[in-house]
Amino acid sequence: MQSALQGLFRIMPFLFGVGFIAPLIAQTMVYWGWQPPLGMAPIVFGLLIGAPWGLYATLRGRWV
Repeated sequence: MQSALQGLFRIMPFLFGVGFIAPLIAQTMVYWGWQPPLGMAPIVFGLLIGAPWGLYATLRGRWV
């Protein structure tokens, strides 16, 4: 159980990027009436930003 939780917490920044940052970006775009480029859905645009940012945070160990 301990190793399972350690594995989960190791990828937690990626999950945060996909599960919180991406929907937040999408909802903000819809609220302000901004259109994502290339006609994509707002959540896709949010995932294009949130997933790499979370992956970067997971690999580097920091958000900035």
